Amino acid sequence: MEDEALADIANRLYAGPLEDFIAARAAAAKEVSGRDKGLAAAVRSLPKPSVAAWALNMLARHRPEVPARLGELGARMRAAQDSLDAAALRGLGRERRTMLADAVETARSVAREQGRPISDAMASDVEETLRALTADAGAANAVASGRLLKVLSADGVSDADLDGAVALPGLLPAAPPARSPWTPPAASRTAAAAAPKAPVAEPSAPKTRTTTAAGSQSKPGRPRLEAVRQAPRPASPPALERAKSALAEARAAEEAAARLAGDLQEQEETARAEIAELQQETADLRRRLKAAEESLDRARKNLAATAAEAKQATRAADKASRTSMLAQERVLRLGSN
Repeated sequence: MEDEALADIANRLYAGPLEDFIAARAAAAKEVSGRDKGLAAAVRSLPKPSVAAWALNMLARHRPEVPARLGELGARMRAAQDSLDAAALRGLGRERRTMLADAVETARSVAREQGRPISDAMASDVEETLRALTADAGAANAVASGRLLKVLSADGVSDADLDGAVALPGLLPAAPPARSPWTPPAASRTAAAAAPKAPVAEPSAPKTRTTTAAGSQSKPGRPRLEAVRQAPRPASPPALERAKSALAEARAAEEAAARLAGDLQEQEETARAEIAELQQETADLRRRLKAAEESLDRARKNLAATAAEAKQATRAADKASRTSMLAQERVLRLGSN
């Protein structure tokens, strides 16, 4: 029940706008904290997706048929690879290029509809993940979940690294078992079993030569070089180890680059949020400054009007004072007569 509740909350969060994710996650955790502290902690631990992963989540939720068609194409490509059908693989490769271009354009359109256009760099990350979807069923399940957190990569030989790539990975459907890269397909094994085997010379048998009447030596029934060429030559262990080491280094470099890209994307989003907050604060300050300037202008006008009235009142008071003095003098004169 808790898994279902957590999945329901996660699905709502990852279906929402990217810039609202942090606030929506905090609100969801607060809503359930009163009845389930563990669920609230699990909600708070849900990671914020990268920009490219968010765009893919929007694609999976609003246009699920697009990744579904790519997943079906990937299944056909893997089947053609297992059967060593080169012609089918070439045709499917051309089909994949067309479908990937259309899918990326659809993802960009959906992102714009959801209020956040993605850059060309983010579109390249989207294409890389959709390409991995066609090469690995696990990557297809991760994209279809709508809870993707980062860009995926798969080359068709090794599986996509899903560690930390999707929220609630335990709720994903199980991917089919991966094929071993060192085991040849069934068709190849059948052909190898049907091929004639090279004869093996007896270790203790002496070497003999047959001489013709002309004194020349006759050739054996099968040249030794031809017999050796028909047997598959195993890869040199040192070369194989070097290839494995190079592959491990390449994967490590890829993971480091993906982590760095994710960190930089997070920093970019943080900077954008800070800029938005500062722009809002600047706009508020400008409104307050404008209101203060208007109040100051009104106060100055009131002061000027009051000062004018005060001058008039002062002149009127002086006039009344002089009138009063004249009247007093007149009273005194009349009284002395």
